[in-house]
This record gives sequence, structure tokens and C-alpha cells, in this order.
Amino acid sequence: MKVLVINKHGQPLMPTSPRRARLLLSSGKAKIVGRDPFTIQLNYGSSGYKQEVTLGLDAGYQHIGFSAITESHELIGGELELLDGVSERITERSKYRRQRRSRLRHRAPRFDNRIRNLGWLAPSIQHKLDVHLKIVERIKSRLPVTKIIVETANFDIQKIKNPEIEGKQYQEGEQLGYCNLTCYIRHRDGYKCQNPNCKGKSEVLQIHHIGYWFTRPDRSNRPGNLITLCEKCHVPANHEKGKFLFGWEPKVKSFKAESFMCTIYKKLLDILNAEQAYGYETKFNREQLELPKSHHNDAFIIAGGQNQVRIKPLILEQIRRNKRSMEQFYDAKYIDTRTGKKESGSILFSGRRTRNKNLNAENLRVYRGQKLSKGSRRIKKQRYPYNPNDYVEFENKKYRVIGMQNLGTGVKIANYPGVANKVVSVSKVKPIKRRSGICGK
Repeated sequence: MKVLVINKHGQPLMPTSPRRARLLLSSGKAKIVGRDPFTIQLNYGSSGYKQEVTLGLDAGYQHIGFSAITESHELIGGELELLDGVSERITERSKYRRQRRSRLRHRAPRFDNRIRNLGWLAPSIQHKLDVHLKIVERIKSRLPVTKIIVETANFDIQKIKNPEIEGKQYQEGEQLGYCNLTCYIRHRDGYKCQNPNCKGKSEVLQIHHIGYWFTRPDRSNRPGNLITLCEKCHVPANHEKGKFLFGWEPKVKSFKAESFMCTIYKKLLDILNAEQAYGYETKFNREQLELPKSHHNDAFIIAGGQNQVRIKPLILEQIRRNKRSMEQFYDAKYIDTRTGKKESGSILFSGRRTRNKNLNAENLRVYRGQKLSKGSRRIKKQRYPYNPNDYVEFENKKYRVIGMQNLGTGVKIANYPGVANKVVSVSKVKPIKRRSGICGK
């Protein structure tokens, strides 16, 4: 693993070896300025020798692969897992705001004040776009990147509609164009046989034409007419009348992730001033080098990697920085007389949903037994010393923090021997690592 270096003015230099980095740190000629990836800053002037560095980015909805290479070495590489659940939290926030505003009967209407600027993106999409830009800026601040190549899609829609290649000719010929369509279908179907009764004994996947049995057979290669099957299910016998494939009209999967990439890819390319790559090209080149499928390997191929010396991938994840909700509601708990188990009051409710009694459900309040705890509203009045996913030391061992309890006096830790979630006093733990934003796993 290389150690990244910046000069005393903050300009990125070429990485150095861990041994030389230790010598610089021990002699006081450098200091640590960043982790994930580990970076040092020189305390003396150095212009430094720089090489051409190409950054490959495997853009995605849930994961981002990255790899920076020179002609002979891979300098940094790995993948970033994006924060999930942003859209759900935005919806929850909207619900709370709407409820609060509904209590103000004479509130002035503000609908006409909501003006969206040109190029506006939904907050959840804007968040993911910002993370792509943030990881690129972090790498550029620590490596002298001269070229950026971004894979923004797994397939090229234009080449599916028009298979004739124009402009720059593919060096691999027609086989690469074939990979464009088949890669799209297999990716859409999750690289699994779509027969619901498939036993999954075969790993060889084939592409099936759904509409072959129509009165006027549809044998076109449009994506909506194609689906993935394994070689055990895609046999001539299953194509006969009365068999599984004859008359089969499955619903193809929707593409939330691909819709996201189609929304942001132009902005991403323009902001980064990057070149564009396609997933089917990456897949073809990766198979030529016999590399396993991973976001890190894809980014390495996107950057133009071939015979460079590889490094151990850096695995990052994005962690929520702070829970901004100041108020939390805890429902009352009762014993369900039907089962004897503990249930919340919202489960054992009256069944009333609207003012129309005909639409009311069964009254489950009658099954409320012993009341175990009252409902309560708790308001956070201070910022606690530890957040979820931080690492702390307790009894000379490392544990992950789940959250804080008892007004910040207790820390809930995970995987304590014999206890799933143990609460210990704040005074008995020591901080090991604060984890928020983009950090290592």
C-alpha cells in the first residue's frame, strides 16, 4: 500500500513507500494530515516529480469504484458504499413538517414561493451526485490526477437501437457490440435465471426471446423482449406448446439505478471534465484480463489498467454524520392477550382510519392486557460524545457504538459476549475512532 504525499503548500505529489513515510514522520519532516487514504504532508519545500495519473471511476447508485494508475503502478483503488435511506428520511421529515404546519390555522400560503432553479435535482439524487464529486475531489487533493474517465452506464442505448458502429471503430470488432446488449439484459435481471421454479444448478446464463410464440412472432432484440434464463431452463423442450416458455409473459425489472445515472451522467461528466466509458466495454476488457467482477476491478479497467502492479483495495463507506431529529416518540407497550407477547399501542389500535365507519378495521384495543410502559416524548437537549458506528474500547476490547442512552450517560455497544446490545457507562469507555462522513470500514 502506497502512502500519499502532499507538499507544505497542500499540492499533491507522487506517493511514497510506507518505510520512507515512517522515516519522514519520525524525523519531524512530515506530519499526518489525513486517513482513508493515509496521507502525510511535508514540512519542507519540495516541488516533487510528477507522473501522468489516470483516475477511473465506476459511478453507481449504491457503490462507487475508483482506481488511479500510472503506466506501471496502481496508486490507489477501492470502492465506496453510499449512504442508504436518504429518500425515506426526506419523506419522514416532510411528514413531520406538514403535521407541524397544519396546527397553524392562519399560516400564510407559501406555495408560490417555491421556485426551482434550472438544473434542479431531487434532494436524494443531488446527495448521491455530491458524493461522487466529493470522492473525486478527495483523490485529486492527494494525487496529481491528470485525466478522469467515468463509467456512467452499463450499456449504450444508441448502439442497441443502431448496431452500426460510427466514428471510432472498435478494435475488438462485432463481439464487443454484442456484449453491449447481453450485458444490459443480464445486469437488469441480476445475473440470475428468471424462471421462478429454477433450481439454480447451472451458472451458464442465456438470453431468451419472450415473444417467439406470438401469432406474429416477435423475434426482435429490443430489451423488453429479452430475458435471462439458465441453460437448464432454456432448452427446446420448454419452447413447445403447453410447456413453461410457451405463453410465458414475465414482467421485466425496472431500473431505478440506471434512471439515476441517466439523470446525472451529463452533470458528472461536465463538472469533472471527464471522458465517458460504458459498462459493456469494461466487462469485455475485464474478461480479457480474467479479473473477477468487483467495483474496484471495474474502475481499474476504466482507467485503462492492464499490467500495472495492483494494490490492496481501500474499502470505504459513507456514514450519517448526525441524527438531526430533536424529538423522538416512544409508544406505550402492552401485553397482547391473544399471544401473551409485548406489542405497541399503535399495533393494538382502535381500527379507525377515516370518518367513514364502513372503512374502519377491527378494534384491537380489546386485546390490550397489562400495560408495561407509558408512551413518552423525548427531546434531545445536547450533542452526545459518541455517535452510532463509532469505535470505542471497553475492557481492553474494541466495540462498535449503537447509540447513547440515559441522557448521554450510557453507551450502547454491539456484540458484547453473552449480550446482544450492552449499555455501559460513558466513563468506562475510551474513544478509538470517530466515524462519520466518508471513512474506512
